[in-house]
Amino acid sequence: MKIAFIHYHLKAGGVTTVLKQQVEALRDTCDVLVLTGAPPESAFPCDTVHISGLGYDSQDQNRSDPEDIAASITRAIDLKWKSGCDLVHVHNPTLAKNSDFLKILKALQNKKIELFLQIHDFAEDGRPLVYFSEDEYIQDSHYGVINSRDYNILLKSGLKEKGLHKIFNTIKPFNLSTTGATQKNLVLYPIRALRRKNIGEAILISLFFKNNETLAITLPPNSPADLESHAQWKAFVEEKNLNVIFEAGLSHEFSELVMSARFLITTSITEGFGFSFLEPWTAKKILWGRKLPEICHDFEKKGVWLDHLYTRLAVPVEWLGKDKLFRTWQACIRKACSMFGIIIDETKIASAFEKVTANQTIDFGLLDEAFQKTIISNVLSNKSNRDRLMYLNPFLLNPGKVSDKDALIQNNMNAVLLNYNKTKYRKKLVDIYSRVIKDNVCHKIDKKVLLSNFLTPEDFSLLKW
Repeated sequence: MKIAFIHYHLKAGGVTTVLKQQVEALRDTCDVLVLTGAPPESAFPCDTVHISGLGYDSQDQNRSDPEDIAASITRAIDLKWKSGCDLVHVHNPTLAKNSDFLKILKALQNKKIELFLQIHDFAEDGRPLVYFSEDEYIQDSHYGVINSRDYNILLKSGLKEKGLHKIFNTIKPFNLSTTGATQKNLVLYPIRALRRKNIGEAILISLFFKNNETLAITLPPNSPADLESHAQWKAFVEEKNLNVIFEAGLSHEFSELVMSARFLITTSITEGFGFSFLEPWTAKKILWGRKLPEICHDFEKKGVWLDHLYTRLAVPVEWLGKDKLFRTWQACIRKACSMFGIIIDETKIASAFEKVTANQTIDFGLLDEAFQKTIISNVLSNKSNRDRLMYLNPFLLNPGKVSDKDALIQNNMNAVLLNYNKTKYRKKLVDIYSRVIKDNVCHKIDKKVLLSNFLTPEDFSLLKW
């Protein structure tokens, strides 16, 4: 098969990593080409063509006509293959990081080019600034998603099973011969410190470490909102003299940090695929922390044991002030709804708030940074507050502690290596491509239904929105 990929850029990041893994998996089976709005920063494992009109919007750009960009894409494809390609695999087609992206894809569709549209992130999932508020999503093309949650949501939103495919990512195992970093007494949170990674919760957990471990967070964020939050957390940690290192990955090799860690943690409140639930086991490391049931269900079906993770970290509402919390909650939901152009019933907000504050506690992951700092400060100021939090959350008695550690690691490593390897990934990709080429579909996404499945007050997090 002849497969052309399209992505906004090839800068280091999650989607670029997945795209590179797809190219590497297919190299011996398919002929591939990558079309991108920004050229790769380092060597890429196949031919790439830079088409600037595919990149992110910028203030100083001169906009090109979407039809002209589509023509540039077809020219690049025809230069590679005289008879054209079998299909174009597009990454994150529903994010308006390029406001002409849907028009470009529609122009390609009008040229009878088969499209396979893979969604990693939804604008509806807390990203109103990259939401296509006016344009409909591409109709009558095959879509792919990276978890069963998104699969079920898109079925509810109008897509048909025949044209919707699960494409779980592949895992690159750690090299077990890698030596650890100089500092051995680490607990590692191996992420880029985005707001949705819930950095405050990782810091809170570090207060309960039993062996004076240092919490190390690997990388800084890139976006302005995340950078501001990151800077504030760094200042807070310094002010409170907490045992936390930021940006550890800038001075140490990532694999060395992983191999040196006593265990790894995750406190993220939202994920697309959820690499962090799988990768640590291939380094023979315990993963401990917050479980995302809608994401982890896929992994558990494949035999990965994650019952030792918690799903809620309860904190007393009285420490925050219930009225103040409700006002902030209410204002944030109203703002989110207005940014998506919808109106929400006030009684629905009040009802949802009562549910999330039942028993006079709220999940720490639903709070923004200001409220989270209040909780952490309360724990630091008074031993009785610390004891109360352990009473509400018994898992805080011994973070990182699991029963039968060796059996857990061995089971999960085996399950990950068996189910998320490159061979299975290649077969899945080729199977999907064959169906895209063979099966015509007639369906479309109802954007209102899609939004209603993500913007739900009952699990509304101030940290995410």
